[in-house]
Amino acid sequence: MLNPNLDNIQLTQEDYERYSRHLILPEVGVEGQKRLKAAKVLCVGTGGLGSPLLLYLAAAGVGTIGIVDFDVVDFSNLQRQVIHGTSWVGKPKIESAKNRIHEINPFCNVELHEVALSSENALEIVEPYDIVVDGTDNFPTRYLVNDACVLLDKPNVYGSIFRFEGQATVFNYEGGPNYRDLYPEPPPPGMVPSCAEGGVLGILPGMIGVIQATETIKIIIGKGTTLSGRLMLYNSLDMTFRELKLRPNPERPVIEKLIDYQEFCGIPQAKAAEAASVSTIPEMSVTELKAALDSDRDNILLLDVRNPHEYEIGKIDGSLLVPLGDLENGSGLAKVKDALGDKKLIAHCKLGGRSAKALAILKEAGIDGTNVTGGINAWSQEVDSSVPQY
Repeated sequence: MLNPNLDNIQLTQEDYERYSRHLILPEVGVEGQKRLKAAKVLCVGTGGLGSPLLLYLAAAGVGTIGIVDFDVVDFSNLQRQVIHGTSWVGKPKIESAKNRIHEINPFCNVELHEVALSSENALEIVEPYDIVVDGTDNFPTRYLVNDACVLLDKPNVYGSIFRFEGQATVFNYEGGPNYRDLYPEPPPPGMVPSCAEGGVLGILPGMIGVIQATETIKIIIGKGTTLSGRLMLYNSLDMTFRELKLRPNPERPVIEKLIDYQEFCGIPQAKAAEAASVSTIPEMSVTELKAALDSDRDNILLLDVRNPHEYEIGKIDGSLLVPLGDLENGSGLAKVKDALGDKKLIAHCKLGGRSAKALAILKEAGIDGTNVTGGINAWSQEVDSSVPQY
């Protein structure tokens, strides 16, 4: 429970009107609303989780909200990041979020940190706040947020989402576990796909973000039982909630300082290994692909290594679908060999990354090919706009 000094916190007449439904709750009342007004909450990220979280914290009357983000609004965000609107596409997310927050509650003090959170700036950014809410989508930043909160003794309200499932808990609160008790070591790079690769149900972050907002408000007003020591698992397809107990690990290493979290998660090493595996693979642009298909279509096997549901969104006519996963497990190799014959192999995916991996696998099997840089999205932008981008 937070113990702010409420001596100088006064509710105005507009506060009484705005928060009347809070004030008549015995668990909140005048003191609880003053606690909310005095509170300073830092939200890391203004994406799917940050959107509902920020909206509800502002509406509830949290006095100061800090936002850390350096991204801009993209059309693909609008399916789930409900704090942003179409008119803000191409503009900074934190400015979009601040604008929307002030439409909901003009009395909320919004502090913007338009930077990438790093080991160099995290402690300075986090220190002034009472609570940190993690709305990030990558392992290095999650470990960074956790360790900064441990070093500064700040509650860390955690949430994560993927496809149709989400989870939430409260870390580092009143002697409870922290993120490293749940995940002592990060998974190998690439093992857990991002939402951009695996997709996410648009409504899912709304559910998890609202749970994070609820936990934050409970910590501020000091009421109820938080998720500290409990990991809540939510499956939206089955509409089920499960709960796992979390306990501090007495043998976990002591967090003494912030480290290089990219290195800790193996990202530079993975990128170097991937770069080495694909460095010898020839590349071509989508305009070069168009010229090749126009001049010698019968002697080209155009391999699409995306997933079947992506293929349904849009495809290049005449391409052969063999998902990367089928090449990785070996089941798709024979299909490629049967279709290839004496043809020239050219591979593509959405952006070019998966097709480069596919060609590296095929090269080990003795099959050479050329990768299309930019993938089918570049094809849509530069060659055939009738193919949807996604």
